Amino acid sequence: MAHNLNYNERTGKHAFFSVKQKAWHSLGTIVEDYPTSREAIGFAGLDFEVEKRPLFTPNTLGMDLLTNTNTIYLGNQHEAIKVPDAFATVRADTQQVLGVVGKDYKVVQNRDAFAFFDAIVGGGDGIKYETAGCLGRGERIFITAKLPDYIRIGRNDCIEKYLFLSTTHDGSGSITAAFTPVRIVCQNTLNAAMQNHINAVHIRHTTGASERLKQAHRLMGMSNALAEELTQVFNYWSRVKISDPQLKRLIELALATNPETTEALRSNKREVLSPLYINTVESVLEYALTSDSQKMDTTKSTLFGAYNAVTGYHQNVKVYSSDERKLKSVLQGAGMKNNQSAFDLCMAFATFGPKFLN
Repeated sequence: MAHNLNYNERTGKHAFFSVKQKAWHSLGTIVEDYPTSREAIGFAGLDFEVEKRPLFTPNTLGMDLLTNTNTIYLGNQHEAIKVPDAFATVRADTQQVLGVVGKDYKVVQNRDAFAFFDAIVGGGDGIKYETAGCLGRGERIFITAKLPDYIRIGRNDCIEKYLFLSTTHDGSGSITAAFTPVRIVCQNTLNAAMQNHINAVHIRHTTGASERLKQAHRLMGMSNALAEELTQVFNYWSRVKISDPQLKRLIELALATNPETTEALRSNKREVLSPLYINTVESVLEYALTSDSQKMDTTKSTLFGAYNAVTGYHQNVKVYSSDERKLKSVLQGAGMKNNQSAFDLCMAFATFGPKFLN
């Protein structure tokens, strides 16, 4: 499976760090204690600058354009034509071109991304950096950080609060920071997008530092409000019982990614269901009934456990070709959609009862 982590030939290390636990690729630097933002930048191989440089194209017309003011000369030899309003982003330590951007694009240095997180909780007090790294030549970086408080379900079941940040140096996307709760026991990545809520902020690279700081505090306010609501919802779900047949039905509906599958389930035309879909349902059901994290008082035969079965499958069971694909699936793709569907179904089950699944 391809990890796409950047390899720095100068240091002989992959650009990734993790606290205590190795990732599946077993690459990068593993540290025992949570680092400061400055230490994390070094551990993750993110201690490089990105420069925005003018972009040029070769002149193929010869010497008849020597009066062009956008040309560069070496002696009397005409060399290149400057591309108007276009720039290359270049990694300063390796001189690798990361992308092509416009004149309004502002480089957000890696240290600024960590400063964004430090600002959320006031100078970094209490924030714990879990993982960070960069992909490809260094064009995309990612950071996950643990916030100091928890979502508590029952007496002993806690969900940690995480922030995830990703940004690019190639002009392909905005800075994205998202709130993500994660179960301590099984490290399920839960989808925190609830009704009428947005769990992420997107900041353009044309935005100034003051606006990014404002967005950082906005994200923190959103995560706090969402955590309070999730605490109430999950605690209630942990007291709602669900039978094994009802559990399977909820899983089937949550994994139905198209109207045809949903219609087949509702009309009981199971012969048209694909083998891949049927096998996936069985895998999620097996996880729901056998995983240690599903045998707690808050999860065993409960609606909260049903929700965790779907999210836990995407985090702990499903095989992805790379960590990048896994993140995209859980935060933006099929995994996110399945998790959101499971959340909506559990909400409806809690409101209307088992009849909603028929």
